[in-house]
Amino acid sequence: MKMTTSEKPIITDKEIEECLREILKEEGYSLAGKKGLDKLGPDIRASKNKEKWYIEAIGSEKPGTESARDFYEAFFQAISRLNNRGCKHIAIAISQSSKKILQIRAKLYKVAWKRISEVFPELEIWLVDTENKKYQKTPWGYWLKRK
Repeated sequence: MKMTTSEKPIITDKEIEECLREILKEEGYSLAGKKGLDKLGPDIRASKNKEKWYIEAIGSEKPGTESARDFYEAFFQAISRLNNRGCKHIAIAISQSSKKILQIRAKLYKVAWKRISEVFPELEIWLVDTENKKYQKTPWGYWLKRK
């Protein structure tokens, strides 16, 4: 984990992905490798008890609008996974340090955020704590209820 001059931790996409892969494996998920055309697929494909998860990982390595662009790109990548047969679970995995910005985005885009949660009930945001090796699953609409 790199530190900026303001001592805010910077966590890369790869760190989020590797941490989450480790946790999911410990929880008994089967993880698909990435080779060939799979490199164009989700960052993580996990399955457990006949349920499949398609997960896009984004870090907190960029400030401001570049970070927002990464989030929106991950959103579209995540929902594109619904094209996969039987896809019932999609998630955006993001650093737990992004909690505050998620609350701001949900408040800023309130109507759209609510509609997204209604149209894509399978969409979740997972907060990943790379330091303590844990994560929290939240439904998309959860962020509208946060204060």
